Amino acid sequence: MEAELQLRLNEAIQGNDDAFCRLVEHYQAGVYNLCYRMLGNRQEAEDAAQEVFWKAYKALHRYDHERSFQTWLLSIASHYCIDQYRKRKLTLVSIDQPFEETFQSNMPTPEKVITQGENATSIETLVATLKPTDRAAVILRYWYEMSEREIAESLQLSVSAVKSRLFRARKQLAHNLETAGNNSQRYERECYEPSNV
Repeated sequence: MEAELQLRLNEAIQGNDDAFCRLVEHYQAGVYNLCYRMLGNRQEAEDAAQEVFWKAYKALHRYDHERSFQTWLLSIASHYCIDQYRKRKLTLVSIDQPFEETFQSNMPTPEKVITQGENATSIETLVATLKPTDRAAVILRYWYEMSEREIAESLQLSVSAVKSRLFRARKQLAHNLETAGNNSQRYERECYEPSNV
């Protein structure tokens, strides 16, 4: 498969539009997922993914063969999403939309579905609190399992800056998770404990 992708990439660089379409088909899910995690809105993620592929197509002649094509493509996607975030400066994640829309063949129980949805919503909400570049670093590291070096290349940062951003982001996420847990417990006590009349 990797050899076929490399062949398609070489053909696309030489101007073969069909070969580029095959690359889009192969990488579209990963690009869309990154855009969705960064922007938090399906329509914006679809638009962003299209824009990312358009930008990649126009820049194919500048692709560095020393880098992974996927890393290069996700770099374009993360930068585009960071720019979009800066333009709108709004809350990034809708709590009505799940991270992924994949279903397993063995259907889970309704309770499990609800719990998973709540957990995904919590994670989405927490990740949305991060600064755009920190959010990109976390998504590339934990969802795309990129190395710190690959993230540094993608975000045009030094490896030490990536390590620092990941450390700071994990610390902020842990703090926000703890704060959310305390607020949830307080809310449950207020709602379910009888008041002193």
